[in-house]
Amino acid sequence: MTRIVDRRLNGKNKSAVNRQKFIRRFRTQIKKAVADAVTERSVTDLDKGEKVSIPARDTSEPFFHHGQGGYREIIHPGNKEFRKGDKIERPEGGAGQGGSQASNTGEGLDDFVFELTREEFMQFFFEDLELPNLVKTKLATIQETKKVRAGHTSEGNPTNINVIRSLRGALGRRIALRAPHLNSIAEAEAKLEDLLKRHSETDAVVIALREEIKRLKKKVEQIPFIDTFDLRYDNRIDRPKPSTQAVMFCVMDVSGSMGPEEKDMAKRFFMLLYLFLTRTYEKIQVVFISHHTEASEVDEETFFYSRETGGTVVSSALNLMSKIIQERFPTSEWNIYAAQASDGDNWDNDSKDCTKILSEQIMPYMQYYAYIEITEDRHQNLWHEYLTLKSQWSNFAMQRIAGVADIYPVFRKLFEKQSA
Repeated sequence: MTRIVDRRLNGKNKSAVNRQKFIRRFRTQIKKAVADAVTERSVTDLDKGEKVSIPARDTSEPFFHHGQGGYREIIHPGNKEFRKGDKIERPEGGAGQGGSQASNTGEGLDDFVFELTREEFMQFFFEDLELPNLVKTKLATIQETKKVRAGHTSEGNPTNINVIRSLRGALGRRIALRAPHLNSIAEAEAKLEDLLKRHSETDAVVIALREEIKRLKKKVEQIPFIDTFDLRYDNRIDRPKPSTQAVMFCVMDVSGSMGPEEKDMAKRFFMLLYLFLTRTYEKIQVVFISHHTEASEVDEETFFYSRETGGTVVSSALNLMSKIIQERFPTSEWNIYAAQASDGDNWDNDSKDCTKILSEQIMPYMQYYAYIEITEDRHQNLWHEYLTLKSQWSNFAMQRIAGVADIYPVFRKLFEKQSA
């Protein structure tokens, strides 16, 4: 009898195909888990994986078996509900049901827990609203580089020739090649001087020695001043740009007109913006500002889930943002971004004040400012006032989100790469 033992190492992606089959099979449950995770997850924790619980009944395989059937006559003592001829529903059988009381019958299975990787979670997150694959790739791989000097090389562009380094190399080469010949010339001249004491210039030995000295001097003269292999070029390589720090202001209207659906759409947009900026900057801070008639800096939970409500005075939020920028985020050290989400409804006399505050106190310090109007109806008065800002500032953008499906297309319009 022959025994074969397989000692091959398990490949790193040996089960990758089975994993993809599993994901396709339970796509519905996974998408629901991702959607639930997005509503419960922090903006700053978006870029992580997720554990998905799949009910045991969904993981079972269908099979044929004999069930309870046929006709049976059973006598139930103390029966007061049924008469002869009544039909009784078949009792449920199989796996035991969970409960608080112990039982000595039945069996069951715990829910199957499946963990999505970061890449898989982000794929489902983007897939939810049909973000094109091109944009998904760009968001995941944004990396800027700059050319830095990295020593010297013997090949390169003529414009990058390092003259000093090349001449230094040529001088060293000439010294190395001339040294043996100069030594031979010095020895020959000393020998010639000694011969002239005993021989005349016409003697063959003197003539031969002078020809040797002449030949050696000619060799020294034939050594080129600079050769091709003396050339040295400045070498430059791509190095990732030293990441600077950025701050993102999330400004949201929490007045009575902004319901849970509008806030959820705003949160999704802010998540995308945060994800985009974390691919560009290593260090980023998020400042949450919520407002109705008054504005305040809050934490994320209060920002998205606060039940505080009231009228709408947008200028209160803009004044607070301007104050925070001046006190905590000097423009020489910080790249400042802002996204404002609102239904566009504002106190009539306040909209003009908003335009003035943005134009004079905020926009000069901004890298980019995005205004998102979340409404299904026509544009509100704040939108019409902001149109003047859009014409004055190239770094001010505005878009309208009517439904969840508009979030990713709007984000793409706001942050698409501008052509030269």
